[in-house]
Amino acid sequence: MKERLKKRLQLTPVKITFLVILIVLLFFSLDFRFLRFMELKSLDLRIASRGTQLPGSETVIAVIDEKSLSKLGRWPWSRATMAQLVNMLTAAGAKAIGFDVVFSEPDESAHLQTIDNLIHEIKKSGIKDENIIYLLDQKKAAGDADTILARSIGRAKNVTLGYFFHLSRKDAGEDALIHAYAPETNLKILSQTAANSGYFNIIADSDGVMRWLPLVIKCRGDYYVSLAVSLLQQYLGWPPLALSLYEHGVDSVRIGNIKIPTDEAGRLLINYRGPAKTFPHYSIVDIIEGKIPSESFRDKIVLVGATAVGIYDLRVTPFGPVYPGVEIHATVIDNILHRNFLIHSGWIKFIDICAIILLGLVAGFIVPRLRAVSGIIATFLLLVAFVVANVFIFAYFNVWLNLIYPVLTMLAVYLGITVFRYISEEREKKKIKDAFQYYLTASVIDEILKDPAKLKLGGDKKELTVLFSDIRDFTTISEKLTPEELVALLNEYLTAMTNIVFRYDGLLDKYMGDAIMSVYGAPLYQPDHAKRACLTALAMMDGLRKLQDKWREENRPALDIGIGISTGDMVVGNMGSEMRFDYTVMGDMVNLGSRLEGVNKEYGTNIIISEFTYKAVSDIVTCRELDWVQVKGKQKPVKIYELLGEKKDENRWGDLLVAFHTGLSLYREGRWDEAIASFQKVLTAWPEDGPSRVYIERCEKLKTEPFVQPWNGVFTMRAK
Repeated sequence: MKERLKKRLQLTPVKITFLVILIVLLFFSLDFRFLRFMELKSLDLRIASRGTQLPGSETVIAVIDEKSLSKLGRWPWSRATMAQLVNMLTAAGAKAIGFDVVFSEPDESAHLQTIDNLIHEIKKSGIKDENIIYLLDQKKAAGDADTILARSIGRAKNVTLGYFFHLSRKDAGEDALIHAYAPETNLKILSQTAANSGYFNIIADSDGVMRWLPLVIKCRGDYYVSLAVSLLQQYLGWPPLALSLYEHGVDSVRIGNIKIPTDEAGRLLINYRGPAKTFPHYSIVDIIEGKIPSESFRDKIVLVGATAVGIYDLRVTPFGPVYPGVEIHATVIDNILHRNFLIHSGWIKFIDICAIILLGLVAGFIVPRLRAVSGIIATFLLLVAFVVANVFIFAYFNVWLNLIYPVLTMLAVYLGITVFRYISEEREKKKIKDAFQYYLTASVIDEILKDPAKLKLGGDKKELTVLFSDIRDFTTISEKLTPEELVALLNEYLTAMTNIVFRYDGLLDKYMGDAIMSVYGAPLYQPDHAKRACLTALAMMDGLRKLQDKWREENRPALDIGIGISTGDMVVGNMGSEMRFDYTVMGDMVNLGSRLEGVNKEYGTNIIISEFTYKAVSDIVTCRELDWVQVKGKQKPVKIYELLGEKKDENRWGDLLVAFHTGLSLYREGRWDEAIASFQKVLTAWPEDGPSRVYIERCEKLKTEPFVQPWNGVFTMRAK
């Protein structure tokens, strides 16, 4: 049960992918501030990278700029100047005039103050001349700039005045609408004569950028529309305004047959057409002085507002930090008039959710199937493809699809799977290192760790070479030593032999008491595995001779060994149960190697190799053909060879090998006396040669004892 639960809880690339998608969807639903900030910045980048899109010709701006300030004086100007502006625009045929300024305080000039003081003094002195009082009242009325402006607005019949609301979070209601607690309105004399009015509040996002304009604000239970909507209503001939509400906020805003998409707070997402001055700007002083052709204003919406830096009506937009507030209203008017809206509705959010899921699944499918570099390239290409598609859809269809969350999903899936693979590979490398550090040399382990794919655990059939070595008469020797002495002697011997195995990158398969089994060509494939095994055997004999000299000096028994080497097809892999297994080799060729190690006892040799090994190493080592034998457990006879040394030392045995092979040929022909003579010749120069002694004994025996006819020279081994 625990194992099953552990297996279910174990991470996999598929589980990581679904986990990342769920976490990102959670973040998306909670609308984390930082990610929201990133998405807004990406929206700004998309708007700016789209470049300038020419707006309609219906809207122009009369600007309070530096040029006007230098000629007409500092702001605020006299209302008489503004009246003159209204008169000029009306005469030029402007269809609607809107003020992005508020006239909330009376225009008190020194001239009017003097007249008021004079009237007060006359009345105080008791003078009751009605003509004087009437004359002064006439002069006051002629010099009252507010009255002058009110008359101009009344005559024009096309002026929409702007005002603003004081907003407070404390007044927020249960719905999502923006709430205000008090308006800052125009003078009553002006409001009464104006055709319409609308607020010019623009509320920045948390990063200070103007992206939304509220079309509706709620104040004391009533609903008010913006300056842009009021101007459009006047410009379009006073179509009805309709505000549709639902439980949590605004459902839609309509001007006649134009449906304006808003969020639940009644805000329009501003589709900026370009940087500042995308709409025509005309200096007010040039308008008043008649320098602007009347065609520039005929049948148009004229917005009056400030662009001069000192008046501080400059806002931060996607196109930069210096953008006139009045041009934002012009942009909104153009968006509505041409139905050129940025689409970011509820169904777009559904598409965003689908994009998060789909792209996360695609990344989760691709990344685990690729290597590290290929995974990076594939993820990068997927990211680029999505970003390009997103920008294309925005630029050509005005659809704002979320960019950050899908990108975050792909990156998180890639990073999650990559980290998981790294940890898994490190764990696997540690597992491999722990499993093989006692069986392989460090260089081989390093190669496997560089590319674990080279290590294929399981049951693979491969051509390999196996080496068996065993101590001669170890039981007899062990009886003469104390346990401590025996362990010390054996450890010294095994350490030296193991180091030699590792020197030639062999796999130390196992210790079998005093015997050693090593494999060449696995787990890391070695094309020269037979050569490595033979060189290991020769090095073992050299190392053993040095140990024997040392042991004799220490009055300890000198060990002797036999080595058998076999090359051929073997099954290599993890053998055992699911709970406990061993990496080893199995097969007939493995058994042959073990038998050859034992055959050394028959011939008095140290190293015997099979004919299959000999074929692989005949050009690099010196061998002599030893016999044609049928070992126990094998049906077919095999040719065996004694490994003498490396090819470079071949001259050491030249004449003796010729004599031995001559004797062997005579032996196989049944010419016993001639064979004995050849082997005696070998013993004369090489008295300790075990194989020659064996063949002399065989020939003497065969001379007197009957043998199976026909004679084939095959010797059958009775023992393992």
